Amino acid sequence: MTAPRPKGRRLDPFEAFEVTPWRALIVFRLATLGYAIVLTAHNNWRYPHRAAAWVVVGVMIVWSVLASLGYERARLRAWPMLLVDLAVTAGCVLATLPIVGEYLMAIGVPTLTITWMACPVLAVAIVKGIRWGVGAALLIGVCDLGVRGVVTQTSVTGTAIMVMAAAALGYLGNIGTQAQEELRQAAALEAAHTERDRLARGIHDSVLQVLALVQRRGEELGGEAAELGRLAGEQEHALRALVNAPAPRPTGLVDLRDVVAPLASARLTISTPATPVWLPAALAEELAAAAGAAAENVRQHCPPEAKAWMLLEDEGSTITLTLRDDGPGIAIGRLEQAAAQGRLGVAQSIRGRLTDLGGAASIASTPGQGTEVELRVPRPR
Repeated sequence: MTAPRPKGRRLDPFEAFEVTPWRALIVFRLATLGYAIVLTAHNNWRYPHRAAAWVVVGVMIVWSVLASLGYERARLRAWPMLLVDLAVTAGCVLATLPIVGEYLMAIGVPTLTITWMACPVLAVAIVKGIRWGVGAALLIGVCDLGVRGVVTQTSVTGTAIMVMAAAALGYLGNIGTQAQEELRQAAALEAAHTERDRLARGIHDSVLQVLALVQRRGEELGGEAAELGRLAGEQEHALRALVNAPAPRPTGLVDLRDVVAPLASARLTISTPATPVWLPAALAEELAAAAGAAAENVRQHCPPEAKAWMLLEDEGSTITLTLRDDGPGIAIGRLEQAAAQGRLGVAQSIRGRLTDLGGAASIASTPGQGTEVELRVPRPR
């Protein structure tokens, strides 16, 4: 049970999306119940079974209270509650025929439930969407037509109105759910950006400046200090990429630019598009892991002064990562020899990953002229 809200407090956007439709349904349920009571009182003298009519009205009153309280709790807005709502309403509709009588129904006397019978239809549309809402409308409509015994333009009108109302409310419910999720995403991203900006300011004023200073002094001193400076430069690049990368979308999509950014170092320069490259998180992580394996090969097999460049291209239906270096290249037959010896870094870490993703990896190298690794994967629909 949710904690009571202070009287007069305005709902925040998240609560408004969830609570407003149900509050509107409560108002509709009570208004239609009042209308049904008024009509029952007006026509009661004509019914063959007057007391039974008030019994049905009593059931409607009790269920209206229980349903209103039940739908206030989010955990109860599921099929068990919806099915009971439909069953109680259908029972009250079907009880009209023996209580009111065939003659009065044939001359157009309204059912005991009148418009109250639309309440479970609207509830189903809110929770389950258009298709189930229309199905519930047809179910209650069939019960209503069965009680009337004749199918006329007037008798079909009620069912048609319920179907259209269910479709419209289900559509609005879908839009509201989507809007709520997008609002949550925006709030989460905004909070992540704010926190990262705060951390970035502190790190920039301390750690990054120290690492940059170590890199410059190491290059000036040379020798072992130069290697220390190179390592400091790589850590500066990695740390800068970490604090500048925004958080992934809560929907499970991530910007591939952010996933490959930590691979950047003093030796590896990464170029990416100006706009986000959204991919499912699992796909992006696997693609970045394959690119990381290629970058690791550059670190292991190229001399310290060698440089590498990575280019990310978004071609719409295909994503391409290309890694080039100016190292010594790969000797002819070296990859096949390594695979035969059981060293499967390229075969499994790069080509195997791309094959599992439905893509392909190509490696082009000329001894003495560097190596180019191209990773291509299709973007899922």
